[in-house]
Amino acid sequence: MMKRLRARPAAALLSIFFMSVTAEAQPASPAQALYDQIDRIFQKKEYDAPRFGPARWLPGGSAYAIVEPVAPPGKGREIVRYDAATGARSIFVAASLLTPPGADAPLDVSEYAWSADGARLLVFTNTRKVWRDNTRGDYWVLTLQGGGLRKLGGDAPEASLMFAKFSPDGTRVGYVRGNNIHVERLEDGRITQLTKDGSETTINGTSDWVYEEELGLRDAFRWSPDGRNIAYWQFDTTGVGIFSLINNTDTLYPAITRIPYPKAGTTNSAVRMGVVGEGGGETRWLKTPGDPRNSYLAHMDWIDDATVAIQQLNRLQNQNDFLMGDAASGEVRRVFRDESKTWVDLVDDVKWIDGGKAFLWLSERDGWRHAYRVPREGGEPRLITRFEADVISVSGVDEALGWLYFIASPKNAAQQYLYRAKLDGSGV
Repeated sequence: MMKRLRARPAAALLSIFFMSVTAEAQPASPAQALYDQIDRIFQKKEYDAPRFGPARWLPGGSAYAIVEPVAPPGKGREIVRYDAATGARSIFVAASLLTPPGADAPLDVSEYAWSADGARLLVFTNTRKVWRDNTRGDYWVLTLQGGGLRKLGGDAPEASLMFAKFSPDGTRVGYVRGNNIHVERLEDGRITQLTKDGSETTINGTSDWVYEEELGLRDAFRWSPDGRNIAYWQFDTTGVGIFSLINNTDTLYPAITRIPYPKAGTTNSAVRMGVVGEGGGETRWLKTPGDPRNSYLAHMDWIDDATVAIQQLNRLQNQNDFLMGDAASGEVRRVFRDESKTWVDLVDDVKWIDGGKAFLWLSERDGWRHAYRVPREGGEPRLITRFEADVISVSGVDEALGWLYFIASPKNAAQQYLYRAKLDGSGV
């Protein structure tokens, strides 16, 4: 008669497995070997596929820089220059220059940016995830001509800065810390806190969950072209419903994370845009129309030193108003409205033509996604791409000869072609 086998707990079976492996293999603990292998995968990244980048064009456009492993491997990473015409490779920023004082290894470069004059390098490292992406971490500035490597933020906690970027003249860096915007002068490290009301419910210079999820907005402040002002979003999450997430994986006992998360039809964050001087002072709030909790200030950028362009969606997202705001007075006027019975898209890259007197806009107002020419002072848009197909993307503008270049796929969705059309809308 067969004996009935009693079910063993999973932990007991795992213990038996480890004991048998230990007896037959090497004296090292199989559990430790497993942990070592996990460390090789996730910490040392020994199995990661080779990556290209991050790559950046250098000022002038004749060469680009890219982060590559130092040869031989295991010695960190360096920034290498490639000539765009010949492909000639040279070391541009050696790993030794990217090694902080007293450290035995260079920074692990996640992202980097050059100042406009190419004299300084801004490095993003030691990153942490916020919502979906690693947008919080440490920033360092390397001055290439003998200035050395310096960490930004003063006495800020580790990995607490977000969205650092050079001022247009490269002498300062703006960043978000603790839901407030700061500017740090690179000459002497002096930090000016531009906003003072940042808190758990008041968010300056970065976004709430909804704007990241629905609109892809994370970095929520912009330097003016002359570097004298910063325009930014402010979110007031007071009254937004709280959603609780239970994490059963990271610790022995479950941990609960609570986030403001509006469901359909419930209260959204109240959002507004303001302009503040780079040296501090009062914020001039832009007088955008409508209910700040039932519309979206979806996009904003500077047109010139005195004017910002804003795209404002209604909550249904079937109406997009292109607004222009005066940075000094806060007055706002509507230039153009794009609308549909169903849905309208944002235009992420508005291209200005005619010396800033008009701009290009992609819209599906006639059933196809076409390019239009819109006067800055308002008025009816003029159709440019007069054919029965969608404009996939704009590739370039040749104002001297009067052409718009764009990508389209009119007959076969698996094939894309480069087209051109007259900027004045006179041709097909």
